[in-house]
Amino acid sequence: MRKLISLFLPLLFLMACNTEPEFDLVILNGNIYDGSGATSISGDIGVKDGKIVAVGNLKNKKAIETIDATGLAVAPGFIDMHTHLEPIKELPQMESLVRQGVTFSLGGPDGGGPWPFGEYLSSLDTFPLGLNVGYLVGHNTIRNEIMGMEDRDPTEEELNQLEEMVSIAMEEGAFGISTGLKYLPGTFSKVDEVISLSKKASEKGGIYTSHLREEGLGLIDAVQEAIFISQEAKIPVILTHHKAIGVKMWGQSAKTLALVDSARASGLEIFMDQYPYAASHTGISVLIPSWALEGDKFEERVNHPQLREKIKEGIIFNILNDRGGSDLRRIQFSRVSWNKELEGKTLHDWAIESGLEPTVENGAELVIQAQLNGGTGAIYHAMDEKDVENIMKHPMTMIGSDGRLSSPGDGHPHPRAYGTFPRVLGHYSRDLGIMPLEMAIYKMTGFPAQVLGLKNRGKIEVGAIADLCIFNPNTVIDQATYIDPHQYPKGIDYVIVNGIIVVEYGAMSGKTPGKVIRKNKQ
Repeated sequence: MRKLISLFLPLLFLMACNTEPEFDLVILNGNIYDGSGATSISGDIGVKDGKIVAVGNLKNKKAIETIDATGLAVAPGFIDMHTHLEPIKELPQMESLVRQGVTFSLGGPDGGGPWPFGEYLSSLDTFPLGLNVGYLVGHNTIRNEIMGMEDRDPTEEELNQLEEMVSIAMEEGAFGISTGLKYLPGTFSKVDEVISLSKKASEKGGIYTSHLREEGLGLIDAVQEAIFISQEAKIPVILTHHKAIGVKMWGQSAKTLALVDSARASGLEIFMDQYPYAASHTGISVLIPSWALEGDKFEERVNHPQLREKIKEGIIFNILNDRGGSDLRRIQFSRVSWNKELEGKTLHDWAIESGLEPTVENGAELVIQAQLNGGTGAIYHAMDEKDVENIMKHPMTMIGSDGRLSSPGDGHPHPRAYGTFPRVLGHYSRDLGIMPLEMAIYKMTGFPAQVLGLKNRGKIEVGAIADLCIFNPNTVIDQATYIDPHQYPKGIDYVIVNGIIVVEYGAMSGKTPGKVIRKNKQ
């Protein structure tokens, strides 16, 4: 009897082993786009412990969860190269992003990264994040910490402090440095200062992303400045949310792209990211000359008759030649804390409601009033669709939403906050044929992962982290509009973050497996 039992027990053990699932998740029958730019292959994907452990025929394999992806595209999760994550602690699930298929988001753009850097990242470790996030250290942030909003060069001691701050942030996991040279106080910095700080990021393998000093009339010079920074600091440079803004600059993307090609031919690493819309978004203060805002003395200056006239002239110039697009109808309010009824309306509407002729001169006066009231967010319809398409097609362009984390009913955001990635897949790739689907996916997966140095992300292969997006290539599309922006996209069926399903059947699952990713500590 004992002999029979001793023979039977191993058999029972083998039978038990055979009934245990081999995978946590199996995705069956998908059209797999691996993130390299290659065309799709049909197959299955097995996930265990947050990683892809098998790609092939897994039809007879057991799994805890199974997704039938028949007729669907299976891609790496999308990487957002430029996101305004400031409300992350209020919106940790990041639904406006994750429902677009985003599984990693790069925060701290335009010179606005958090500080103290490591302390902020540690605080996020305790939040239930819907997707993975990483951060850049912001030049404007650290300059403001040391020098305030002063229009001057740093002293030698101050420059040493700024350099040390960049080095500390890089040690604490920053992916690089961002600048906002159009914004205060970054606009007051000279190129030598930016180069010195960028060298510190370069020493740790970081990148440099730049909101250029100008994107309108001074665009060409601004691109050349960024290329010079790359050359002198020996650092990869990303021209972030690259565009040509203002009617007089329409068509100039041909020149900026030629500059990128020339710089790359000389051995420099110059890249771009872009959102797929012909309208930008920033504060109303972008229409005001920088000198007028220096030192928090704007109110004092506009109360001086001669200075007010000079400020007004600068605003009129920017309305006619830069983001204003030569028409008050092109300036649309997105967030107005002091008058919610203006949200979604234009500067032209506000003039009419105020009993004013909608002239550029009256528009400039209203801009001054808006700034005195505390400022506003605004959408600027001042770009040309052809430039958007030309930049998107360029082989060195990645995708970044430049969107702010949003929730329905809160303000009137730019539609990019809800629709960037589905819009590229549906409108530009499928409907307009700007580029094949596999290339669109590459621009938002494998390519940015490579530029950022994200280990084992942005690709579908054995050993990679299971960040995945499953979508319907025939129906995927953005639904957010400039009139009605709070609309989630269609066609994003599943999103998987670190092996866990966070979007299921197009709805949030409630799971929050996202992590804070530190570049030098992956």
